[in-house]
Amino acid sequence: MLDELLGRAELKARIEELEEEKRHLERRAEAEEERRSEAASERQDAEKEVNRLEDRVTELEDRVRRLGGDEESELDFRGTEDLRGERLTEVLSRLESFETGPEGAFSAAVSDDVPDDAAEAFGDRAALVRRAGPCVCLTDDAGLVSVALDAPTPPDPFAEWGKEFRLERSWFVPAEPVRVALVRSDLFALGVYDGDSLTLVDDVESDVMNAHSKGGFSQARFERRRDEQVDNHLDRAKEMLAAHEDAADGLVVLGERTVLGEFRERADRVATVDASGDPEESLREAVREFWTTRLYRL
Repeated sequence: MLDELLGRAELKARIEELEEEKRHLERRAEAEEERRSEAASERQDAEKEVNRLEDRVTELEDRVRRLGGDEESELDFRGTEDLRGERLTEVLSRLESFETGPEGAFSAAVSDDVPDDAAEAFGDRAALVRRAGPCVCLTDDAGLVSVALDAPTPPDPFAEWGKEFRLERSWFVPAEPVRVALVRSDLFALGVYDGDSLTLVDDVESDVMNAHSKGGFSQARFERRRDEQVDNHLDRAKEMLAAHEDAADGLVVLGERTVLGEFRERADRVATVDASGDPEESLREAVREFWTTRLYRL
């Protein structure tokens, strides 16, 4: 009676309605959150499956190349070696000093397919050129030299005979200082590399959520928060690149495959590397990995 006289009964009824509406909205929000969480998990599972299948396809393609014929399956490299620094300079100097008669030295830059000229020049070793590709391959008409080089910045495909091998040092080390950047989802480091020494120009590190644990954020909220953090970090990295455009000509961006796509239009070349540690250490490791030339003795 007193509640009715004071008007509280109507208010209490309205409060109950609002409480019920709130519970309904909470249930809807929870259902939507659960749906997003399941979608995020399914996306992660799909990405893992795609990566697994890509690795499997690469493995099978390599097996097909190696087992394409009985003769080819028996072929193998006489040896391989990673070249950098003084050792790279020494090997390139030896190859550059090789001279023969007119049309006695064969040079080619091949991608995934071996052109007919290269296949004819290398004969039954052409299968090894295909396995080493993309590469720069060299041989001579007497069979004294037969090698392939996995150049960090290879030229456009070509194939030619001459009195000496066609080699350019810029395929293996920068001819002029070049900007080189390492980008990860939580780290960005920018430096200048002249083929001998690396100078760190600037760097930025960001706090990015690395793993989702039980409790706290839902999976969906975690994904959204982390994506926002990564996007903010990449924006800071792009601003840093723009601020140091005059540090050197050219730009090579190295780093995680998942974020490299953000820099493809800005860079002359991008490549995936596995570099960890603090900014300067990571950048040096990335530069060392990228500008290492694999030598294949065919």
